[in-house]
Amino acid sequence: MQGNRVKTPGKKACRKKNVLSSLAGGMEGAFLMNITAYATGTTAIIQPLENLKTLLIAIIGAVGVIILAKNIMEFAQAYQQQDSSTMNSALKGIVAGIMMAGISTVLTFLGF
Repeated sequence: MQGNRVKTPGKKACRKKNVLSSLAGGMEGAFLMNITAYATGTTAIIQPLENLKTLLIAIIGAVGVIILAKNIMEFAQAYQQQDSSTMNSALKGIVAGIMMAGISTVLTFLGF
């Protein structure tokens, strides 16, 4: 009759469960207790971040144009050699280049 005994969780399992529930409760409390901060004159703080955002978007757009040009040339070369594998790869690169080059326009249109 020893095979019918119910095994209770050990100390490690209970401790782990307590830590996880405490952590979950703490995170829930942090998310629920938000305070609105009213501040004036935030231009000095926000302007450098806006400049950084503009710079990063411009860099992504420039890299996108470079990738687009590279893959167009790669596609033309693959088309000339009738290499379908390279043509497929180049088409994927062209789509990625178009997406990267157009991201600045899309973000500007959305108001970012």
